[in-house]
Amino acid sequence: MTAHDFTTLKTRWSFPTLVWFGAGRLADLPAGLAEIGARAPLIISDRGLAASDIVAQAKAAFESVGIAPGLFCDVQPNPSVENVMSGLMALRAGGHDCVIALGGGSAMDAAKAVAMMAGQDRPLLDFEDVGDNFRRVQTEGMVPVIAIPTTAGTGSEFGRSSVITDTDSHRKVIIFHPEMLPELVILDPQVTVGLPPRLTAATGMDALSHALEALCAPGWHPMADGLALTALKMIDESLATAYSQPGNLGARANMLAASAMACTALQKGLGAVHALAHPLGARYGAHHGMLNAVLMAHVLRFNLSAVGAQMATLAHELRLEGDDPGAAVLDWLESLRARIDMPSTLSGMGVDVAESDIAALVADALRDPCAGGNPVPLTAGGVEQILRAAL
Repeated sequence: MTAHDFTTLKTRWSFPTLVWFGAGRLADLPAGLAEIGARAPLIISDRGLAASDIVAQAKAAFESVGIAPGLFCDVQPNPSVENVMSGLMALRAGGHDCVIALGGGSAMDAAKAVAMMAGQDRPLLDFEDVGDNFRRVQTEGMVPVIAIPTTAGTGSEFGRSSVITDTDSHRKVIIFHPEMLPELVILDPQVTVGLPPRLTAATGMDALSHALEALCAPGWHPMADGLALTALKMIDESLATAYSQPGNLGARANMLAASAMACTALQKGLGAVHALAHPLGARYGAHHGMLNAVLMAHVLRFNLSAVGAQMATLAHELRLEGDDPGAAVLDWLESLRARIDMPSTLSGMGVDVAESDIAALVADALRDPCAGGNPVPLTAGGVEQILRAAL
């Protein structure tokens, strides 16, 4: 791994929260409510899950003990400021004292932002993850979150931030505060079994991008590196199986755990994959995981000169053959993407980037907080090079 001067190195590490893991644990929601000391839950999900068996099961679990939960499902695939504020209105109107985040990354991000905004009297965008904006948050009025992911991808259930789209500026904004971390996470592989293959693939590649970018990020964080490496191995072993055998509970469980580890690892840093995926998603409404699937190989190729040690370690852990670890990892990445039918270009996923948009996309990528974690320092020329390679 990268060498560091331990006579001067100072850094910060943070690891997450209480987890209940196991098939069927969605039924334990009432016990989870008691665990966090709440009584009046608001379930926040997304439009796609509104009429699903998963939401119905969550409601039934509460109703079986005499609790009538609220339900807010007006969350779009790239949650907006408007979605969060509508959810906040539902929270306050119903007198709810906690949020149940049930869904994929979009529902998780919206739910965590709603729970944070419960105690605020400033606009949401005032808490963008820039400088010490997080110190503006009034923590006293925040409500706790129980998170139940229905996808194995974003790992947002272990995150202390939300990615929210500002529709006015066509920009994705990271909202951060340490206490946005859910108080309880329920990882139930059974609720991911019904995820369609294409979403299984796209969300799985999102988890892979977290682990790979965290591993490649500069800085010294051996715990994060260990989590990232283990996540990458588990994804290698399980993603294609979860894609081709949707009912394989073992593969689903491994992907949930890998997603959780990858998100925990990303506290070490992210890079150009996410810095570019955020403005592309905000401008074109494209799926975040699929964007990452397309961008990853192009970004890794750009970064290879700075991540030789990490590639050697990863190639060894994945038992890849060849004298050039970087090339071997690239081949592995592109092979896995092909096995799960993910596109290799932006146009292949239906994102047709207009020439007139490129300058704005590059500028937005450079000011994205993730840009600073790229192992090769990003410039406008470098970002444009990656973007054009992905077109």
